[in-house]
Amino acid sequence: MALCSHRTKFIRLGSHINNFVRFSSCQGFSGKGLVLGVHTTENNEVKLTPAAEKYNELCEGKLLQQIQLTGNDIKPGKCVLFWGLDKEFNSVAVAGLGKDSEPTDDDIELICNKSEAIRIAAAAGCRALDSAGIKNIHVEDFGDADAAAQGSALSVWKFQEYKTDKKPLANVELSQLSRDQTNWRKGITKAEAQNLARKLTDTPANLLDPTVFSEEAKRLLSPLGVDVKIYDKKWAEDQKMFSFLAVAQGSAQPPKFLEITYNPADSKQPPAALVGKGVTFDAGGISLKPSASMDEMRGDMGGAAVVIGTVFGLAKLGVPANLKVLVPLVENLPSGTAIKPGDVIRARNGKTICVDNTDAEGRLILADALSYSGDFKPKWVLDIATLTGAMRVALGNAATGVFANNNKLYEELEEAGRSTGDRVWRMPLWKHYTKIMCEHDAYDLNNIGKGAKGGGSCTAAAFLREFAPKDTPWLHLDIAGVMGPDASAYLQKGMTGRPTRTIIEFIERETKTV
Repeated sequence: MALCSHRTKFIRLGSHINNFVRFSSCQGFSGKGLVLGVHTTENNEVKLTPAAEKYNELCEGKLLQQIQLTGNDIKPGKCVLFWGLDKEFNSVAVAGLGKDSEPTDDDIELICNKSEAIRIAAAAGCRALDSAGIKNIHVEDFGDADAAAQGSALSVWKFQEYKTDKKPLANVELSQLSRDQTNWRKGITKAEAQNLARKLTDTPANLLDPTVFSEEAKRLLSPLGVDVKIYDKKWAEDQKMFSFLAVAQGSAQPPKFLEITYNPADSKQPPAALVGKGVTFDAGGISLKPSASMDEMRGDMGGAAVVIGTVFGLAKLGVPANLKVLVPLVENLPSGTAIKPGDVIRARNGKTICVDNTDAEGRLILADALSYSGDFKPKWVLDIATLTGAMRVALGNAATGVFANNNKLYEELEEAGRSTGDRVWRMPLWKHYTKIMCEHDAYDLNNIGKGAKGGGSCTAAAFLREFAPKDTPWLHLDIAGVMGPDASAYLQKGMTGRPTRTIIEFIERETKTV
């Protein structure tokens, strides 16, 4: 390989890699890159992965020599680029995996350390090569091809749909030094599902209103054999979904309601139900939000985006699940026709609601969708929503908050989050919060609770509990803290699409236990 004769220079990558990369300063440099891993032993010595050992033999020991010149100091989640070690690869990114003796599972952190270290290392290597201009990237499997593929594909994707001059996205594939193509493809599919949710959530609201979202869902899922029905305002009126319609009445955009059926094995068993909040833009209605960061409310349909991404991933993976997916879609805007604070409405299940805050609208559309889910006699129901700012205060972006009326179902979701690295954390669903929402003289519920002091995520969950199918296992996921815009070890800054991979893993495991 002939490198450019120009001088080389050092550049510093972003804060999520934090290492120095040496590369040629030629304009338009491109080539082929390789990502390999390295462990650190208890004696702080270097231990190459099996794939890295193979490559070191192919390049006659040059890889190990170069690593030793760094002082064997490649920390976990960091990487170093080496150039010109062999004729096939322009550059090799060596990423740190940490101590090879570290326990696989961590019951305090609720994470699989090995898989997460692999996702982070693969992402660090891919991102370093991508930043250096290399778009053809080959990645070793690190002993877990599924995790390596996830970290790789998530790290190089970025939302640039409306840039005039788009930068080419890097292509990642499994290196010939590894052989586990089956699990690599699984990991790529899971990442594609999350990237789809990221794309939907980051799309501006003028380009993704309820009608366009519905059509996009049908376009994406129908070719995969998924049945997508799009219902209009008249259908919702016939269903007596007046809580759902109350939120929509302030916008010129008509509401839509998606009913998606995924049942590839044509199972006759009761389906599970997913319900995703689809507020394609949330200005707060009459209870107007502050203007600062209101643009982020294009992502208030994050729950809807995640369930669409989940079905997309399950269908591509061929998981034999039986699902009903329900997505109420509205805009929440202030206008002369908008619902007013203090108005009383009647939900589909007959309960009356005083709307004291029109910015607590997500629970209003979910109420009717949860009620409708009961018509299918589901074995369990999972709703997911960017529901409360209080959840971001409580957990930040570390985990999805979960409220559950069934211990076993929550534990299965927690195990799925441990496996994917996109964790969940259980919050209380106590009668204490139900009393705040339901003990009123003039109506059945208040949408924010009279006299409530804090605990906004808990009171919101207590509200939804009144509409979930009775005697049915139910999970409520509040993703307001993890929706973004954010960056992480293996996500570029922007909307995150979390926790799509965790729900896919959860449903896949559920299918295997039936």
